[in-house]
Amino acid sequence: MRKPFVAGNWKMNKTVAQASMLVQELLLGLQAVPEVERVLCPPFTSLMILSAQLANTGVGLGAQNLHWEASGAYTGEIAPQMVKEFCGYVIIGHSERRAFFAESDETVNKKLKAALALGLIPIVCIGETLSEYETGKTGEVVKRQVLLGFKEIDTAIASQIVVAYEPIWAIGTGKASTGEDANAVLKDHIRPALANLFGSAVAQGIRILYGGSVTAANAEEFFHQSEVDGALVGGASLKPSEFIKIVEAARP
Repeated sequence: MRKPFVAGNWKMNKTVAQASMLVQELLLGLQAVPEVERVLCPPFTSLMILSAQLANTGVGLGAQNLHWEASGAYTGEIAPQMVKEFCGYVIIGHSERRAFFAESDETVNKKLKAALALGLIPIVCIGETLSEYETGKTGEVVKRQVLLGFKEIDTAIASQIVVAYEPIWAIGTGKASTGEDANAVLKDHIRPALANLFGSAVAQGIRILYGGSVTAANAEEFFHQSEVDGALVGGASLKPSEFIKIVEAARP
């Protein structure tokens, strides 16, 4: 059975002091749900202090991005080893990175290989735009993103990957997909694409999350679906009571 997984993506929010305070507010509630794998992904500036704060709590820490090179003249970038010093997880290929910073399936693939090489658990984001959704290209898009983004990944370590399906038209808009529609994308397109690369047995073990305007009010609708193993939560992860309720809803 795939263990439920809920990650909070704080995006570009919270100073170090604010992040530390938010963790204090979250911890008691999150520690009460060990059946769910729980991960917080704050800005880079807070990783060092939060790694100490979350030590031995059972709550994981993730970065929101990394570069694929180990070091070098890449101003403003963060190397995989720098992430590994503080984190066990890393988000790769978020739609905002793809939209605003020209990330492609090819760069996602490089980052994924770099993360896996260091033992980081990657949360790889895929999903279609509104125009792709409206023209019926969802399946075509997510299959391409899987086949190119996960290219040349060793089957032996593929099960460490977490996939986050985030329909771009639902991110930060308040307009979530329905549970049934999201499940159909996972069942009919994403998991078969994973099986095409890694075989059916490995594909069945890879966790797939839903992301896109997940709230405490709609979380159960997604978590009750057969293929949805959790959520990548944006805005609601900055609200302690809301995020805790989402994690609780993911209990198996």
